[in-house]
Amino acid sequence: MLDTGVRGTRVAVVGTGLIGGSILLRLREAGLDVCGWDPDPDTQRYADQQGLTFAENLTDAVRDRDVVFLGGPLSSLPDTLVKVAKATGDQCVITDVGSTKSTVAAFALENGLAHRFVPGHPMAGTERAGLTAAIPAMFDGAAWVLCPSPEGLISQFRALSRLIIEVFEARIVPMDPAVHDSVVALSSHIPHLLAGSLAGAAARSPVSEAILGLAAGSFRDGTRVAGTPSRRTVDMLVNNRDFVLRQMELVDTFLADLSAALRANDVEALTAHLNQSRGLRESLLSRPMTRSAQRFPVAGPDELELDFLLRLGEAGGYLTGCATDSATVSYTAFQPA
Repeated sequence: MLDTGVRGTRVAVVGTGLIGGSILLRLREAGLDVCGWDPDPDTQRYADQQGLTFAENLTDAVRDRDVVFLGGPLSSLPDTLVKVAKATGDQCVITDVGSTKSTVAAFALENGLAHRFVPGHPMAGTERAGLTAAIPAMFDGAAWVLCPSPEGLISQFRALSRLIIEVFEARIVPMDPAVHDSVVALSSHIPHLLAGSLAGAAARSPVSEAILGLAAGSFRDGTRVAGTPSRRTVDMLVNNRDFVLRQMELVDTFLADLSAALRANDVEALTAHLNQSRGLRESLLSRPMTRSAQRFPVAGPDELELDFLLRLGEAGGYLTGCATDSATVSYTAFQPA
């Protein structure tokens, strides 16, 4: 059951594609006052058919809201952020759901909006797109990155963390924007390149029809995200180009090691490389975590709290609780054992 503070939060979702739409549906399901807006007429018509509360224009959607989630293409986020900031008061917390963080975080700082903008990225999704593909339970148990900063108000991070944990049942991963972009390059963006490479190679193969006839679980799993709309994938890759190219060097090197061992018929080397891969995969499926509780004064200073949060995320940890009283903020944290 949501506490009184969260239950009374008035929220807007600007851009209601797969992620924004799933956020909107979950907020409505939880009983919160939520209003959506999307520039696409077909999306607006579908929202009306589903009985969703939508505004005719962006300004009306965000007016007098406590929290605003920004969706839409990465390239559109800076402009949308400025428009939403102008239409809302300083008490309104603004966050986004884009898959890269450095550019939009820098833009917010340069334009005097860092005090109320908390960059965010829910690590969930499917290869489908649009409000028609939205799922209210999309974020259950998912990692949701939020980027607190020295220029921001830590109180905004706390309020947003509490809302996301309670409503979406997600795990908050606090991270520096540049650390986030480096991590997701290898954990999220490059998998799209690899899936596209496998599917593309099969498409160019003279036996492509036979490949489809024999495609089993490994091929289906390995190419799943190749079904993502190409423009969405390109937007993601281009906006994180430097980090993707840097992390691709690791992928290229490891693939070269596998190829060299296979060419040399070096069974021991090939086995060792694949054992390293297998170990990482097993850690992904089952990773022991240690629970702890951390407390900080509500009134600050914020430096120790911010340091704890950023170190936690970079170490692979996350938050499952954030509560405040008149004097103290308390976090429930998990980190690798």
